[in-house]
Amino acid sequence: MGKDSNFYKDKSKNQKLKLRELQNELPKPALDYIYSKEQTTQTSTLIAYSYDLLTFFRFLVSSNPLLKGLDVKKINYDVLNKLTADDIEEYKRYLELNTVGEQHENNKRAIARKMSPLRSMYKYLLARKFVSSDPTQLVELPKLKKDKNIVRMDNYEVKAILEAIDNGNAFSSERQRKYNQKTRGRDLAILTLMLNTGIRVSECNGLDLNDVNFNVNSLTIVRKGGGQDIIYFNDEVAEVLQDYINGEREYIIAVEGHENALFYSLQGKRLSVDAIENLVKKYARIVVPDKKITPHKLRSTYGTALYRETGDIRLVADVLGHENINTTIDYYAAIEDEHKRLARNAVIFSKEEGK
Repeated sequence: MGKDSNFYKDKSKNQKLKLRELQNELPKPALDYIYSKEQTTQTSTLIAYSYDLLTFFRFLVSSNPLLKGLDVKKINYDVLNKLTADDIEEYKRYLELNTVGEQHENNKRAIARKMSPLRSMYKYLLARKFVSSDPTQLVELPKLKKDKNIVRMDNYEVKAILEAIDNGNAFSSERQRKYNQKTRGRDLAILTLMLNTGIRVSECNGLDLNDVNFNVNSLTIVRKGGGQDIIYFNDEVAEVLQDYINGEREYIIAVEGHENALFYSLQGKRLSVDAIENLVKKYARIVVPDKKITPHKLRSTYGTALYRETGDIRLVADVLGHENINTTIDYYAAIEDEHKRLARNAVIFSKEEGK
């Protein structure tokens, strides 16, 4: 069923309802900006933009002496025209650390991300002459270094984490071992699938039983952007999936509305994104305690292995569902560097022939 499944239809509807709820809280300048992005931007991204913009406006009415106590909805273009670079700098410091009221602490990357919608909004308003200046351009964003150290698991660690699930021998208590036996097939199927296909946790969460085709060993998945795609898996994945489907899954009594899900919780509901993330981290902490392994790192592990085997960056981008190949190139730059290091000894013209 893919994106035509009830799960994705309900998910899309709920996201749209959430966006409308947030739009009702936004002042007109921000609302105009969000409306302008609706046809070109994912709903989930617009929700994130709306949250970030609301954080900014709430900061203004709680901290700016000229706007103290003002209803956020009443912030207009005149208000935005009066803001200076100092106001934006104060907001940046607020994002970094706040211990009064809405407490939070953000690193440089999070600050840059949260300020991005604000800068984008001002750019939009300035281009349409709704405001006369853009103070956000006078504030320097945190400089972010590209991290070439890709966190991933090696072959030994992959084997160890799958064996930990299959055998349950990594658990210290009897209670943990008993729980592992109830979910062994499911957990092994999920980890094996993610490690051998590189699918995202959200793509795994959205899988229905009829998205699996054992005739050609394929999965119909819905990508992050909402597009539908077909990916293929190997015989190892097919075996553990069939074991789970014909075993544990057969005995699950599904809650109404969750009957088609591929992966279930013990309560008979579709396994959530958070639950998948937690089970990955649980096994990783036991087997690979020195690495912070998340579902995204399983993608890194698969993508790295695929690139090492094929050397085809476009194939990696296509299989992982990267819309822009530059995402893949940047991410696997470290492997490119390894290839270049190997090349230095590949050709030596000065050596004697036959030696």
